[in-house]
Amino acid sequence: MTETNQGKSVFSVLSALNVTDKIKEKNGLSYLPWAAAWSEVKKIYPDATFKIYEQILDGYGNTRFWHDDGHTGWVEVGVTILGEEVVETLAIMDFKNKSIPADQITSVDANKSLKRCLVKALAEQGLAIHIFMGEELPEEISKTLELQDEVMELITKKCALSDKAKSEVGKLCKTAEKEANPDLEEDMVRGDPKNIDDADILEKLKKRLLGVRK
Repeated sequence: MTETNQGKSVFSVLSALNVTDKIKEKNGLSYLPWAAAWSEVKKIYPDATFKIYEQILDGYGNTRFWHDDGHTGWVEVGVTILGEEVVETLAIMDFKNKSIPADQITSVDANKSLKRCLVKALAEQGLAIHIFMGEELPEEISKTLELQDEVMELITKKCALSDKAKSEVGKLCKTAEKEANPDLEEDMVRGDPKNIDDADILEKLKKRLLGVRK
C-alpha cells in the first residue's frame, strides 16, 4: 500500500478517522453522505482526485456518465490518493435497492448511484469502511485487502501465460465473484476480485489461480 510521509498507509490513516458524527440513517441503514466523505479525505490529502468512467455511446465520441448493457445500468468511479487508484462500480438502483431497467434509468437515478459509488471507493481506501464491512475487525479487513492485491497480481501473471490460461482465469474469477455476491445479476459479474469481500473465497480463488498452467 502507498505510504504517507509519516510511514502510515492511506488505508491506516483513513480507517482510523472518527466520522461517527457524520453518519446518517435512512430506511434502517447507515450511510456517509458523499460531501462529508470527500471533505474528510481532502483535509488530509488535498491532492486526492476522483474520476467518473463514462460509457462511449457512438463513434463520434459522445459519452454518458453511466453505463448500461441493455438490461440494467451501473456507474464506475475511481479515487486516486497518493498515486494509488481504487475503482469501484455500483448498480443503479431504486429506493428498494433493486436494479432499475436500462430503459427506465434517469440522470437523477444515475447521479445518486454515482455519489454512493464515490463513497464506496473512498471506503475501499479506508474511510468509514466499517459501514460496508459490518462487524468485521480491522485485522480481517486488512487481510481481505491484502488478499485482493495478491489475487490481482496473480491474475496479471497467469493471464500473460497464454490465451487458454487467460480464459481459465476469467472463469475462475467470475465464479468466485458470484459466490461472494449471490444476489448479483449475471450480467453484472465481471470477475473483479475487488468485489469479493470474503477472505475465505479469496483464499480459494488464490489457490485455484496458482494451479493455472500455460
